Amino acid sequence: MMTMRYPVLLDPYVRTNRFPPVARALTEPNGLLAVGGCLDPAWLLEAYRDGIFPWFSPGQPIMWWSPDPRMVLFPERLKVSRSLDKLIRQGVYTVTLDQAFAQVIRACSEPRSADGGTWITEDMIEAYTCLHELGHAHSVEAWFDGDLAGGLYGVALGRVFFGESMFFRRRDASKVAFVHLVRQLRRWGFSVIDCQMNTEHLRRFGAAEIPRLEFVDLLRDGAREASRILWRFDPDGPPLSVAD
Repeated sequence: MMTMRYPVLLDPYVRTNRFPPVARALTEPNGLLAVGGCLDPAWLLEAYRDGIFPWFSPGQPIMWWSPDPRMVLFPERLKVSRSLDKLIRQGVYTVTLDQAFAQVIRACSEPRSADGGTWITEDMIEAYTCLHELGHAHSVEAWFDGDLAGGLYGVALGRVFFGESMFFRRRDASKVAFVHLVRQLRRWGFSVIDCQMNTEHLRRFGAAEIPRLEFVDLLRDGAREASRILWRFDPDGPPLSVAD
């Protein structure tokens, strides 16, 4: 007789051993590991270090995921189309780091269509803003004539960047921001960028799936290192070419 598997229910008041091993995550839906808990910094940081992230819709309990396989991008494998590389070199957009985190996460939370919803709830915005204030969450902004045209945000632990969401208001603005970020992360020696889910958009940049076990092994070293990086673009670092 088949034994049904269910996600683990988490008690938000328990402070130790909160998350079960990621090997217990469901295969359908892929990666659902646990339900419940809370979004305070201690929970979020522990989750990311173990290869787990929160994702849920308004009105739902907090759901924690660790899909297998995992979509990642190794910075040295970044692919940039010739047209996008040309746009970057033209300097149409000015790209910055950590200059408008609140604006970026708010923009990412906006529905993508008239009848669409969002998974970036007010609780999520508050939680990641707190992580930003603590120096763990970061934003990348693309500006056009002084207006925010696109960007993205995510979490950095050690030499691993965990991408969360991106948005654009002008064509290719988020792509330009993403390429600038990846090239800078490569200069800083980051080992991997977590893309979470498999999308055609990310595959075009060179992202690929790896087994969850391999991803967790990468985190065991990279996400537990101390990091004292000043989140600013290198002023004298030339942009890496498409061939790089």
